[in-house]
Order: sequence, then C-alpha cells, then structure tokens
Amino acid sequence: MKITAFAPVIPVSDVDAAIRFFTQKLGFRQEFRFGDYAGVERDECLLHLSLVGNPNTGALGSASVYLFCDDVDAIYEDLVQRKVVVLSEPKDYAYGMRDFVVADADGNRFTFGMPNPT
Repeated sequence: MKITAFAPVIPVSDVDAAIRFFTQKLGFRQEFRFGDYAGVERDECLLHLSLVGNPNTGALGSASVYLFCDDVDAIYEDLVQRKVVVLSEPKDYAYGMRDFVVADADGNRFTFGMPNPT
C-alpha cells in the first residue's frame, strides 16, 4: 500500500481570475476545470484551485506551497518580466535552499526554490 500522488488545494475567491494568474503570470497551463474547481500544471507540478467555501478548501490566503525548481534565478527573472509581484527576492538560506516568494491576489504564498549551490 502506498500514496501515489498529491495535489495542494489552493483556496481562491475567483476561479477565473486564479486561472489567469497561474497561466498568464506563473506560466502554468489549465489542466482541467469542473465548475468552481480547476487544476493548473507547469512541468511536473499540479495545483488545484478551489473556490473558497468548497468542502475541501481552507480560508483565503491560508495556502503556502513550496515549488522546487532547477534554476530559481531563471524562474525569478521570468516572473519579474511577467510583472508578478515578488514578496522576497532570491536569497541563500542557512537551511540549504535558495528561494523567493510570490503571492496571488488572495494572499496565498508560493515559494520557488532549489538547493543552495554553495
């Protein structure tokens, strides 16, 4: 017996606006949509977007997702060019990671990071 996959569920106030943010700003593509529930995917990362109030959803702004990547500085530059509001720029941390943080319009936080090369 094993767990084979996971999908973070992000509470959003407007599914259409969230899909636009993820596709236009963060470079994801829409994988599926069922009414007020949708999935967006980039590379091997699948996130579920759920209208706040759905049974599987927490409060707005309660999600915090760490997205591992192979070149955090390139991702950062791409998102800056897409005019994404960045909460913190890439930085090396004592816990061995180099990362930065962005947020969506609902206050959910997304950290992009990779192992610190030094």
